[in-house]
Amino acid sequence: MPIIERAMTADTTVSALPKNFLQPCLLLLLREQPAHGYELLERLRAFGFERSDPGRLYRSLRKLEDEGLVRSAWEPSSSGPARRIYEITRAGMEELHRRARGLVEARGTLDTFLGRYEEFVALRRAQVPAPSRG
Repeated sequence: MPIIERAMTADTTVSALPKNFLQPCLLLLLREQPAHGYELLERLRAFGFERSDPGRLYRSLRKLEDEGLVRSAWEPSSSGPARRIYEITRAGMEELHRRARGLVEARGTLDTFLGRYEEFVALRRAQVPAPSRG
């Protein structure tokens, strides 16, 4: 187990995902292929959204659509009601590239932070005397 995981206490809850990470993930998934909401919910698991809230997903899609980054259309279904299919726009592609560049920069900052934190934990561990057996 990595040092960082061992250093965390059981009651500590910190999101591992960057703020607003859902939006670039949706843009990337829609860049790969147009999709309906349920399919996007399933595909988001690959990015750590294990228990994603459908309401949050649809609010994000609506916001992306309002900003002109995605568009949607109703598609008839032979096995049920029509479904809304989402696809990325040209502006969405530009935003995807911008957000990806930001994540690359954030990764460098996070790597620096985590490296220094691991050094701190290792140093602290080296200073703590081993329990005596007696």
